[in-house]
Amino acid sequence: MTISKEDMKILSKSQQGELDVVLMYQALAKVVKDENDAATFRKLAAEEGHHASVFHKLTQENLKPKKTLAFFMPILYKLIGKKRLYPKIAKGEYEAYENYVPVAEKFPEIESVKEDEKRHGDIVASLL
Repeated sequence: MTISKEDMKILSKSQQGELDVVLMYQALAKVVKDENDAATFRKLAAEEGHHASVFHKLTQENLKPKKTLAFFMPILYKLIGKKRLYPKIAKGEYEAYENYVPVAEKFPEIESVKEDEKRHGDIVASLL
């Protein structure tokens, strides 16, 4: 199957985003005070890693995760606390879900990734 340039851009951006949040969740797991939160973030990091591999199968691109979120989110956690940070993380997961709706129609393998993002938003929101 040939992937259009436009779709490839979306898929690559999605793959990059998944890789970046793997590091973000791993970094948060190291600094959060609540052990349940830490365990949840480690689990989410693993699932986001799986998502990145789903996109990698489509793009065939070897991308490197960017450390920006992994750097700033633990600082934000310490500055604003989980009550203000977790809703922002959940919002990001729900936005990923929305972004994946159109691509999941073209690439069925993304359907489960899309549904996971919604579930991740619910999981992070439930930690409050």
